[in-house]
Amino acid sequence: MAQREEIDLLRHFLAALAYRTQKAVRGAPSSYPDYRVAVNVRTPHELVWHMTGVIGYAVSLYGKEPWQPDRLPTFEAELQRFHATLVSLSHQLESRGLPPEVTPEQLLQGPLADAMTHAGQLALLRRCEGTPVPPENFLLAEIDRGNVGAEQAMPKAPKTGWRPDQPPPAPGRPLES
Repeated sequence: MAQREEIDLLRHFLAALAYRTQKAVRGAPSSYPDYRVAVNVRTPHELVWHMTGVIGYAVSLYGKEPWQPDRLPTFEAELQRFHATLVSLSHQLESRGLPPEVTPEQLLQGPLADAMTHAGQLALLRRCEGTPVPPENFLLAEIDRGNVGAEQAMPKAPKTGWRPDQPPPAPGRPLES
């Protein structure tokens, strides 16, 4: 069985995923869920549906039936189910540890990294459709491993002086926000 520290870190990752997903969708216009940047590229609605599927796959490793969710009719319902699936996985990790024959590294490199990649895509699609997500110093974000629901903290250290009509800031190590 994995060490408590590994389980806590995986649960923190799930909470960071919840935080970043909500940051990417918070304040999005009503047209955003169906925004398609190019042919055969997932819309935000389809991305969250897929994210639910990969987190649901992790839940299914606990011996439940294979899980392939049907697409829900609304983006809001899809987001609710995504967070409910995060809650389920977090609960399984907390109460049972890792699924049988799965290492923390495998869980992280597989479904968890996949879902976090898609959270980044949600943010990228916001910029592509014209409503970019404000940058922040995620090192200072208020992330609680016990909170994987849709109600996430507002940014603690948003980038000051940011304007959506300007290009993204240069990479680097800012000391202040």
